[in-house]
Amino acid sequence: MPYGPHTAPDRERMLTALGLSSVDELFLDIPEALRASPLRLPDPEPELELATRLRGLAARNRVDLVSFLGAGVYRHYTPAAVDQMLLRGEWYTAYTPYQPEVSQGTLQSIYEYESLIAELVGLEIVSASHYDGAAATAEAALMTCRATRRERVLVSHAVHPHYRETMRTYFGSGLQLDEIPLVAEGPYAGTTDLDALERLLGDPERPVAGVLAAQPNFYGLLESMSAIGALTHAAGALFVAVVEPVSLAVLEPPGVYGADIASGEGQPLGIAPQYGGPYLGILACTEPLVRQIPGRLVGMTTDVRGQRAFVMTMRAREQDIRRDKAASNICTNQALLALAASIYLATIGPHGLRDVAANGAARASELEAALAALGIERLHAAPYLNEFAIRVPDARAVHRRLLDRGILGGLVLADVEPTDPSVADALLVCATEITTSADIARFATALADVLGGRSPVTIEAAVAIDGSGVSTAGRMAGR
Repeated sequence: MPYGPHTAPDRERMLTALGLSSVDELFLDIPEALRASPLRLPDPEPELELATRLRGLAARNRVDLVSFLGAGVYRHYTPAAVDQMLLRGEWYTAYTPYQPEVSQGTLQSIYEYESLIAELVGLEIVSASHYDGAAATAEAALMTCRATRRERVLVSHAVHPHYRETMRTYFGSGLQLDEIPLVAEGPYAGTTDLDALERLLGDPERPVAGVLAAQPNFYGLLESMSAIGALTHAAGALFVAVVEPVSLAVLEPPGVYGADIASGEGQPLGIAPQYGGPYLGILACTEPLVRQIPGRLVGMTTDVRGQRAFVMTMRAREQDIRRDKAASNICTNQALLALAASIYLATIGPHGLRDVAANGAARASELEAALAALGIERLHAAPYLNEFAIRVPDARAVHRRLLDRGILGGLVLADVEPTDPSVADALLVCATEITTSADIARFATALADVLGGRSPVTIEAAVAIDGSGVSTAGRMAGR
C-alpha cells in the first residue's frame, strides 16, 4: 500500500536500491494464503444511493434480541457518566506517550486505573496497555517462563478456549503448553482435576513454570483456587489466576488465595460488547515479579516545587526499539478503555460493584429455576456465579430456532469445543443485573415451544413475581 507522501518515482528508487522489481516481492516470505487480497468492492455510487445501501446493511443487525449470551463478554448497565467523560476531546488520542511526563493527564488516567485494579485483585503491581483478556493471559504465561527459567506451562481446560488458542500462538516458538483435564463426573464435574494437576506437576524431567486456572471458569463454575495454588507452589511453579473483574466484588481476590499473577478481560467494567473489541486486558502481579511484567507502570511523586506529579515508573525501552530483546512488543496504549474502567469503578463504587455481581447471581438462580421447571437441568453440579451450562437435545438447532423467536439463547458449546463430547448438546447461558424476570419468562416460554415441552402458563407461573418483588424462581433457587 503506497504511503501518501511517496511518489511513484520515489517508490521506484527504493525498489531499485533493494534490488526488487515490485512491492509484492517484499512479502514473498508470507504464505500466499495469508497475504492480503484485493478488496472486492462495488463500483462507486452517488452518496444518496450509498447511504441507502449502508442503511440496509445496518438494518441486518439484530438489536431486539433478549440475550443470555456471556462466555467472556458480558452485558452490564453502564452509568451515563462513563461515556460522557470519554467524549472529552483530550482523550481522543490515547496512543503511547513517548515523552510521557509531558502528558500528565494521560499518566494520571493510567495511574488511577492501575490503582483501582490493584485494589480489586489484591496484588501490588498492575500494568496497562494490554489488548484484551486473551493477550494478557498469554503474557502472564510468558512471565512465568521468564521468572522461573522453565519452558513448560499448564493451563486448565476450563480456561476460555480463545485464551488457550492465543497462548498456543504465543508458545509456538518452542515453549511447551499442556492442558489440565477436567473432572468428568460427580459434584465437581467441569472443574480442574486436582489429581491430574498433581501428576502433571510431579514429572521431574519436565518442570513446570506456571499453572493457569480461571475463576469463575469458562463454564461459569467456581474453582478451588487455593488448592490449585498450593499444588502449584509446592512444585516451585507460579500460579496465574484468570479472573472476571465484576466477580471479585463477591469472590476472594487473587491476592488472598496466593496467586502470583492475575489476568483477565476488563470489558465488563463499563465497556460495551462491540463485535469482539477493542477491549481491555488486565494484568497484575506480586512485587517480586515487577521486572517481568510487560506494559507500563505509572507512579505518583512530587516535583521540585513539591507539587504532585505522575511519572512513567517503568517501561522496558526494548518494547519500542530493541524488539528482539523485548519481554513484549506492546506499543499501542489502551488508555481510553482503561479510563472507561476507571470511571465505571469510581462511579458505582465498591458497594455498587457488589450489587452488580450479587444481582447477576440472583438472576442466574432465577433462570436456573425457570429452566428446571421445564425439566432442563444444569450440565454441571458444581457451584456457579452467574453463568452455567444446560443440556438440550440438538443444541445448535435449538439455538437457531430461539433466534427466530427473538431470543439469543447463550452459546452453543460445540461451536467452541468441537472435540469435547461432554458438551456436544449444551448451551452456556448467562444472566447479569440487566436480565429481567420478563426476559427469563420469555426465554423459558420460547424454549418450551421449541422443545415441545411445558406449557407457557406453567413456565410463567414458575417465574412469577409476588407482591414483595421477589420472584418465585428466585426463592426456589435460594433454598
